[in-house]
Amino acid sequence: MEKTYPLIDGDWTLFLDRDGVLNKKLDGRYVTSPDELIVLPGVTDALSKLSTLFGRIIIVTNQQGIGKEIMTHEDLSRVHSSLIEQINFFGGQIDEIYYCPDLAYEDSPNRKPNPGMGFQAKKDFPDINFRKSIMVGDSESDIQFGNVLRMATVRISNIKDALADFTHPSLKDFSIYLNN
Repeated sequence: MEKTYPLIDGDWTLFLDRDGVLNKKLDGRYVTSPDELIVLPGVTDALSKLSTLFGRIIIVTNQQGIGKEIMTHEDLSRVHSSLIEQINFFGGQIDEIYYCPDLAYEDSPNRKPNPGMGFQAKKDFPDINFRKSIMVGDSESDIQFGNVLRMATVRISNIKDALADFTHPSLKDFSIYLNN
């Protein structure tokens, strides 16, 4: 039996991965400056629409480029400021961005698929209910993060993912589906 989306209202929280969902992934590289940030087609319009459905929208992103000393926290802050500026310009809203700078082999509690960034968000926004949350990501670790926290999960992919509750080819398509 195919799953159906729950009725979403202002009590719901949308968690989003960044690279591959909001902006283009750079092959073998990290987005280290606003000049390298390429927002994917339809993302700003999608976030404008999603901001009217969800009470909160939160980005959770692994950023081990900092741990590898390829970029600094300040570099990442500039990238995120540029992203938020573009989203806000088109009427969307991001309530917070959480990132984990730790290296993959360090097994940080904050690095997806571990749930630490979700717990940080819950601490900052105590009314978050993970059962009334959706995690949207393009990688297995994003879906595992959502599954560990018992969120509904959406995989951004052209191929159906057995781990995810739902699959859409883009954030734009996910937004269109929810708004119909």
